[in-house]
Amino acid sequence: MADQSKYGLRGVSATKDEVHAAIKNLDKGLYPNAFCKILPDVAAGSPEHCTLMHADTAGTKGSLAYLYWKETGDLSVWEGIAQDAMVMNLDDMGCVGCTSNILLSSTIGRNKNRISGDVISTIINFTSAFVEEMRSHGVDIHLAGGETADVGDIVRTIDVGYTAFARMKRSDLIVNDIQPGDVIVGLASYGQATYEKSYNGGMGSNGLTSARHDVFSHRYASKYPESYDPTLPETVVYVGSKGVTDEVSIGNGQKMTAGKLVLSPTRTYLPVIAQLLKHLKPSIHGMIHNTGGGLSKVVKFINNVRVIKDNLLPLPPLFQMIREESGTNWKEMYQVFNMGQRLEVYLPESEAQAVVDIAKQFNIDAQIIGRVEKADQPTVRVESPYGTFEYDH
Repeated sequence: MADQSKYGLRGVSATKDEVHAAIKNLDKGLYPNAFCKILPDVAAGSPEHCTLMHADTAGTKGSLAYLYWKETGDLSVWEGIAQDAMVMNLDDMGCVGCTSNILLSSTIGRNKNRISGDVISTIINFTSAFVEEMRSHGVDIHLAGGETADVGDIVRTIDVGYTAFARMKRSDLIVNDIQPGDVIVGLASYGQATYEKSYNGGMGSNGLTSARHDVFSHRYASKYPESYDPTLPETVVYVGSKGVTDEVSIGNGQKMTAGKLVLSPTRTYLPVIAQLLKHLKPSIHGMIHNTGGGLSKVVKFINNVRVIKDNLLPLPPLFQMIREESGTNWKEMYQVFNMGQRLEVYLPESEAQAVVDIAKQFNIDAQIIGRVEKADQPTVRVESPYGTFEYDH
């Protein structure tokens, strides 16, 4: 997809073509098709072990949290930002089978004149609480401290990131080997899992630049100019109709503020993944965390197969709202956002119901959303109620 869309005009990319071009000649690790880079055991040199290191941030979601916090004084939105940054690392690692012996360190850059100590305390305290919650589900994470830097000259509000490191046996890895005949079980990104405090709209930490500007009112541009890049064309800055505290329907007669809906924390699937590994590991041919690239993400991890997604989970209210506010074409929507399913498990059809049952134990909807067939080139086809779309990168 050419980045002449609004998404591209805002200085971001669903495909990250330039980034991938820059790193194309770098070593891809021991297993190039693994969902995250697998390195030799640099710590002890054991041929039976490997190491993983993963770094990521909450991205521009922090800008919306800043705006909501300034409007309402609600510090809890910063808990979500901490979760966003952690999950973008931890669930990627979970997709290669890593749920234990994980070291986690934070790197926070803030503009001290705009981000108070209360915000930093909220982020740090929630990090500890999240780790304890995951530990109760058999996911072993250890906090290794971190760095909080006052860098107002280069950060307009705040940037929240984490780095995760783990050592594990190579025999415990899941390396994507997605095969013709596999089915795809999609796990919902929306609803309220047993380990979540409230309804989750399904947002991850991708597509926030688009969602923030497309959904929310232009009045925030003059009120909070520090919340966006001043070099952006005026025509793509806060062009929606919503205020962050406007209530919107989330179904079943329930409502939620538009700001909180878009700020829904990136759901972690680690408790589910821990159970999948315990009961189904030999049958799992791949797991995909639909972050950057949305439902086309898997195309980077397949060889000579076509992935067909023709039975998607219902489109949740969040993405319907983004679509209505933005007018973004549906092909781009499915490439930018997870559209309601952010974890995909690839395995034989005979084992699919077991994945659904494990997800339901955590009150997460899941179903077979598609299948895999042989092809000459790796492609993804999304057959949605709004059209059929092909992706090859």
